[in-house]
Amino acid sequence: MNAAVVVAVIAGSVSIVGWFVSNLLNARSERRRIRLTARLAHVEKQLEELYGPLAVLIYEGKASFRDLLTTLGRPHVFGADRPVPQKDLDLWLFWVDHDLMPRNAAVQQLLATKSHLIEEDDFPASFHQFVEHYNAWRVSHLRWKEEGVPYPWHSKTNWPDAFDDDVITTYRELLARHSRLIGAVARG
Repeated sequence: MNAAVVVAVIAGSVSIVGWFVSNLLNARSERRRIRLTARLAHVEKQLEELYGPLAVLIYEGKASFRDLLTTLGRPHVFGADRPVPQKDLDLWLFWVDHDLMPRNAAVQQLLATKSHLIEEDDFPASFHQFVEHYNAWRVSHLRWKEEGVPYPWHSKTNWPDAFDDDVITTYRELLARHSRLIGAVARG
């Protein structure tokens, strides 16, 4: 066989193999970029629609509760050993109606409508505890307001501190993941 033909066949074969390898690598890179972009979009949705708003509500609630305690002039609202003075109870009920209950309702609404964005595979225990805290208190408070049925002026279950920790920890983890994904998508 002629040397020129052999060289042409080899060159053509190398070109064809190169083209297939290049296309294969490009397709693989594109699939990876699509997966990263989808993961980034999901994390952005989690931050924007659930964990970001929950974090703000938690930070806001902590600051507001500190303000309430400062206004009361003591480190707690209810003492186990003595009843709350009427003026302090009036202040507490004002705070409940105009600050605590509306914020808790916003948290409950987020959990009810955005639960598909929860990071875990199941509804976290602290989220369940928050729902119990809020619903027990909301119903008791509403019965008192509408029917005069007395109650102890707070929920039967305490605010779950783990709820704050779970939300803030997940929020920070999602922010870090978001940054990593942005870098990965930018690098291609």
